[in-house]
Amino acid sequence: MPLQLRHELSEREVEIIELVATGLTNQEIAEQLTISKRTVDNHVSNIFTKTGAKNRVALLNWAMDNGKICRDGFNCCSLESTEASRRAG
Repeated sequence: MPLQLRHELSEREVEIIELVATGLTNQEIAEQLTISKRTVDNHVSNIFTKTGAKNRVALLNWAMDNGKICRDGFNCCSLESTEASRRAG
């Protein structure tokens, strides 16, 4: 699969990554989004496949490296650019 296609995440998948970054379990994410835990499990599995991450720590490192999340000011510049582009488009 081409690299650029592999990293295309849906808005819901990015939302799930953000919630994973806060330390929530899949069950807690499901409750917060009012969806089933199985749906969250499927999203997380798809995210792992798209990003190549093998676990949650690797996923969060990937997300910070690729401007999907920021932590304590790290990588927020690229995240803000992505958000501005999304709003403009």
